[in-house]
Amino acid sequence: MLERAGIPAVSICTDSFRITAEAMAQSLGFPGFRYIAVPHPIASRTEEEMTVMVRDALPDMLRILGVTA
Repeated sequence: MLERAGIPAVSICTDSFRITAEAMAQSLGFPGFRYIAVPHPIASRTEEEMTVMVRDALPDMLRILGVTA
């Protein structure tokens, strides 16, 4: 919805919610919507583990935003 308002955004979910993310994108009129799936779960991860996860996902975030190829 942010994208429709002209605000660049990246959706992130855990891999356990891929099917839900794809169904929501389809129902909202965004088939093929690009998003990032990170390993599940995240609630029990340490700050250090989350930092690594974010660093690993950053290239995909930038690609989706069109910052890098």
